[in-house]
Amino acid sequence: MKKLMIAALAATFMLGGSFAAMAQQAGKVGVVVKIGGIPWFNAMEAGIKERGQKLGVDAFMVGPTSADPALQVRAIEDLIAKGVKVIGVVPNDAKVLEPVLQKAKDAGIIVITHESPGQKGADWDFELASATGFGEAHAKLLADKMGGKGEYAVFVGSLTVPLHNAWADAAIAYLKKNHPDMKLVGDRYGVAEDVDKSRSTALDLISANPGLKGFLAFGSQGPIGAGRAIEERRKVGEIFVLGPFSPGQGQKLIKSDAISGGFMWNPKQAGEVFVTLADHLMKGNKIKDGDTIEGLGTVKPDFENHNIIVDQLVPINKDTVDGLAAMGL
Repeated sequence: MKKLMIAALAATFMLGGSFAAMAQQAGKVGVVVKIGGIPWFNAMEAGIKERGQKLGVDAFMVGPTSADPALQVRAIEDLIAKGVKVIGVVPNDAKVLEPVLQKAKDAGIIVITHESPGQKGADWDFELASATGFGEAHAKLLADKMGGKGEYAVFVGSLTVPLHNAWADAAIAYLKKNHPDMKLVGDRYGVAEDVDKSRSTALDLISANPGLKGFLAFGSQGPIGAGRAIEERRKVGEIFVLGPFSPGQGQKLIKSDAISGGFMWNPKQAGEVFVTLADHLMKGNKIKDGDTIEGLGTVKPDFENHNIIVDQLVPINKDTVDGLAAMGL
């Protein structure tokens, strides 16, 4: 009898420990980004961790080794298997992720995306800049730098990243309407999450297009790679590079005028918002029109498309780059 009681107690402790572990796991928030190890997503990771500590949420980031949608699918599958409560994603390919995000939702997991408005399979997508506002801001700056004429090229993270292509669409449409003497070279190049590919593509385009005067590079590594190409070809002041990038990474390039400027939102703030929204939704709260959400301000959600979009553009130029870099961006 004594042995049976001991065995029963042991089983109870084991079962209790198992439930405790499951409960702990269920509160986890995993955020899968496009690629790990680059400054933009390093800053996002810092925001995820700091906000998680402040709110008492076990939040972490998963950064694939390359901007490969298949690696994101694998990472999400792993998080589903671990039974996390919330999965956040910055998609490389919105379409490819649809089935696995729906699988997560079917498993009772909350899904939050960023840089992918209207993402199918997501409970909510949030943006710190509207697609039109972001694209047109860069287009206006490029037109100013180029004097409203000449050839320009467009880089995006990939041809399947919805938001980058929406920015490109807005920028190209604005320039076509307002600056007809500015001509797009080719269509667009999906290299801007890879600094080496951005550099080599920029070098090829410079060689093949003597009239090239500008690059719009949407994707944090695009301006860096194109800026390095401009320096190599000694085209500083002749060819202008614009786009969002991590200030700490591009600090020297913007001071040398190899990069002419751009706009960004704060990726660390985006990391914080992932956790803030996760915590809000895990507690069973709904997103309502007029809510004030830390990191987003007062929101007017698009309930039909599950988007929360605000405009918080931060200019990157010689006057601002040091301060932004000092923030760890």
